[in-house]
Amino acid sequence: MTGKRILYVSSDLSPFSSETSISLSVLKATKFMQSMGNDIRIFMPRFGMINERRHQLHEVIRLSGMNLMINDVDHPLLIKVASIPDARLQVYFIDNEDYFKRKAMYEDENGIFFPDNDERALFFTKGVLESVKKLNWSPDIIHIYGWISSFIPLYIKNFYKKNPIYRNTKIISSIYNTPFKGSLNKDIIKKIKIDGIKSRKLKLLENPNYFNIIKLCMYFSDAIIKGDLSFPKEIDDYLEKNKLLVLKYYPVEKIETFYQQFYKKTVLEKIN
Repeated sequence: MTGKRILYVSSDLSPFSSETSISLSVLKATKFMQSMGNDIRIFMPRFGMINERRHQLHEVIRLSGMNLMINDVDHPLLIKVASIPDARLQVYFIDNEDYFKRKAMYEDENGIFFPDNDERALFFTKGVLESVKKLNWSPDIIHIYGWISSFIPLYIKNFYKKNPIYRNTKIISSIYNTPFKGSLNKDIIKKIKIDGIKSRKLKLLENPNYFNIIKLCMYFSDAIIKGDLSFPKEIDDYLEKNKLLVLKYYPVEKIETFYQQFYKKTVLEKIN
């Protein structure tokens, strides 16, 4: 597959974060797809543990400065950028003083899930999609990784469904069996509805735990990639019940093989 615009949105990415199955998969996938002649953009949160000096992050003035409404409150958006070493790939970082300054991803020093993680995820979602609009860059495919990216399919298919930038965009979600403890703030449904989203599938968020968030993400995706070999039965049953397109799992070390097969014409036709 060549000549496509592919937007990767991830919770983490090596070398800016620790090496995990997600961060290594995104690194390999983006490098490989760029080598195949595709136009690649990458977005991730600017978590506080990312060393800006070491990775040479700098602010993108033309993209920063807008305010995003979360729960009826304006929050300023900052966009920073850096390059992946030994690759001509730019990574855009979504930043905000209130949501991403803290020196941890999702939990405090006592292992307590941040109570505003729901708003951080919504800010990240809208920050990515508004920034892409401002770039005037229409992605053919959005490929998401990590639960903090999980609201992007919902917003693309509802909030942004009439926007010409995303009119023909297809969404691929890589899902992982890596649940967090606890759940998001139960007011998240109300906060999403403020944006005019009224989907009946929001009922899943009455109990906003990891797997219900993943179910919502999968429902609004055009294709699912399993990032792990095994998942709870409730996930497999949900995939079967909703007849979602699920693609064969490949380990990180065989990611290039996976993408060569995934982007064959026969697979692309299923999500076009």
